[in-house]
Amino acid sequence: MHTFTFMGTGAGCGVPSFFCDCPACEEARANPSLARGDCGVMVRGEHVDPRLGNTPTLVIDTPPDARHQLLREGVMWVDEVLFTHCHFDHIGGLGEYEYLVALKRAGAKLPAYGSPEALEGILREFGYMDYVLDARPLAPFDAHEFDGVSYTALSVTHATGTYGYLVETPATRLFYASDTGPLPPETAERIRGVDVLAMDATFWKKNWNPDDHHSVQECIEEGLALDAGTVYLTHLCMHYDEPVTCAQLEEHLEQYDGRVRMAFDGLTFEI
Repeated sequence: MHTFTFMGTGAGCGVPSFFCDCPACEEARANPSLARGDCGVMVRGEHVDPRLGNTPTLVIDTPPDARHQLLREGVMWVDEVLFTHCHFDHIGGLGEYEYLVALKRAGAKLPAYGSPEALEGILREFGYMDYVLDARPLAPFDAHEFDGVSYTALSVTHATGTYGYLVETPATRLFYASDTGPLPPETAERIRGVDVLAMDATFWKKNWNPDDHHSVQECIEEGLALDAGTVYLTHLCMHYDEPVTCAQLEEHLEQYDGRVRMAFDGLTFEI
């Protein structure tokens, strides 16, 4: 078995935001287990690979909180990185990986996958990291396999070149799309009936950017229409357009009898 971990589950400004004293941010200040860092996930193998001497580990995105997230999960090695897109809240922690390559990987570049647009944007922002990354472009519907898990890049509606990833093991089909509005028809059909859908649910109530993000209710409705087994809400801002506390949102989700759940930083399950 493999494990899937939500490393971060917040939108760009995180929860709590340093500048905000809304009820959602105050709730997270009072209870740090409800705090949300910027979005990213990790997939790990079950055992140490004797060839590598480490537990096979792949991360999707390198958010600004990457060092704290990796320390929290006890991660000392990363084999590969997949990128959804090149916005700061998904790539801002890339510099944390420089010394992993220089000191622990003995200079062996870190394989980094994403759309050509995402990789170009990343190397434009982090030009000094070109000696660290082995950039490997993926076209839409390209599948990449690592440690017995298949990752298929599927286009979503956000910035140009943004992907969600269909993650498939012998036991589980999971689709992860941290930033997306309504899914393109070809992506929706490819993921129909997935066991797990972890998707953008940025806004509570009014959606400020309906072409690029979901509201909580839009995420739920699209996930259920696609017959996903379990829908996890991620990329949660909690204070757009109207603040909502975790307690309030949990109460709202009770009507779905456990089929729709909030993702939380550090939440891990087997796939």
